[in-house]
Parts: sequence; C-alpha cells; structure tokens
Amino acid sequence: MKPSHIAIIPDGNRRWAERKGISRQEGYSIGIRKIGDVLKWCKEYDIRMLTMWGFSTDNFKRDKNEIGGLFELFKKNLQDAIGSDDRNKKDLRVRFFGRINLFPYEIQKMIKKAEEISSSGKRPYQLNLLLSYGGREEIVDAFNQILKEGKTEVDEQDISDHVYTKGLPDPDLIIRTSGEQRLSGLMPWQSCYSEFYFCKKLWPDFSKKDFHSAIKEYEKRKRRYGK
Repeated sequence: MKPSHIAIIPDGNRRWAERKGISRQEGYSIGIRKIGDVLKWCKEYDIRMLTMWGFSTDNFKRDKNEIGGLFELFKKNLQDAIGSDDRNKKDLRVRFFGRINLFPYEIQKMIKKAEEISSSGKRPYQLNLLLSYGGREEIVDAFNQILKEGKTEVDEQDISDHVYTKGLPDPDLIIRTSGEQRLSGLMPWQSCYSEFYFCKKLWPDFSKKDFHSAIKEYEKRKRRYGK
C-alpha cells in the first residue's frame, strides 16, 4: 500500500552548492525548484499530500546575509505562485505552517495571499510548507493555546487539535536526504507512527529513482501502530 501523505526534510542544499562551486543562494534556488519535481512524482503515484520543511526556527541563527537571500527567494517564489496560471497548480492547495509572524511583514502578506488563492474550488492535492517551523515550538504553542482556553487537564486529542497541522492526516512516510539519520524536530507529535526513509544524496541530487525507492521500501513495511 502506498503512502497518502509524505513529509520531506530536504537537507543538503548548502553542502551541494559548496561541492559545485556555486553560491548558497543558487543552491537554495535549485533546492526550491526540486519541490516542483516532487509534486509531479506525487501526482504520478496519486499521493495526495506532501509536506516540505522549508525553513526552521533554528535557521534564524544563520548569517544575516544568507537569511536575507533566502527571504528574497521566498518572495520571488511566492510571487510566481500568486501570479501563475499553470493548470497543474489549479489542482493544488498550498498551506503554510509555523511561526509565520517571525517573517518580514511583506512575506507574511504574500503567504496569506498564496493560501487564499489556492483555497478556492476542489483541489485534490495539497502541499504543506513548514516555514519558521520547529517541532518543540509547535508543541509549546499548542500547550499555550490550550492554557488560554482555560483547560487544566490535557489529553492526546487536545494536543492534536492544537498543533499547527490540526485536521490533517499524520505523515505515513518521512524522507530525509543528505545521509543524516534524525528528524531534527520535524513534526514530533505527528510522526509517532510514521515510517522513515533516509537517502544519502544531497537534496538537489534527489531523483525520481530515489523517490521511487522510498515508496517501494515503504510498501515492504508492515505498520503495526504499536499493536
């Protein structure tokens, strides 16, 4: 059985750029374009939901020039998404999750606009982008919201109802590139029963063949959900 929701940690853009002798900005740009390829592969497999981790809360600690360059890439790609009349995008809903309020106001407005545009009509596929996202921060925000509502006791459903992705299915399969074998805080609540696949390739080199291998590996596994 194939996964219906895949989450990806697209790791290795900076290392790839260094190896190719190009700027980190170019590496990030190529990495962002790779998301479009993965969306096409998901459609071929009829995988309806894809979640991509695009920018973590820890990334704010990086060099200011590097962050500024990433913000410019975000703006360019958001503007392209807002202005695009690509037929394929008519089937796609895009949602953003994380502490979006930490981004510059211009980017916040563009994110809101992109979500509004893609929310109209029936859209069979969904792309979730985790921006200014950290798994621990997500759980902290969930608990703080619960406390604001006056609850003194919390159960699992309460937390599920207050994480950023409330209402969405948990990821069936989580893929991380670059050879690192950890989640680094990706969806700690939602990934409890997810299957993991670690690919040694750096993100820009991740291919359709690698994607296919991840799906085939998932299909071999038997998910027991603790039973």
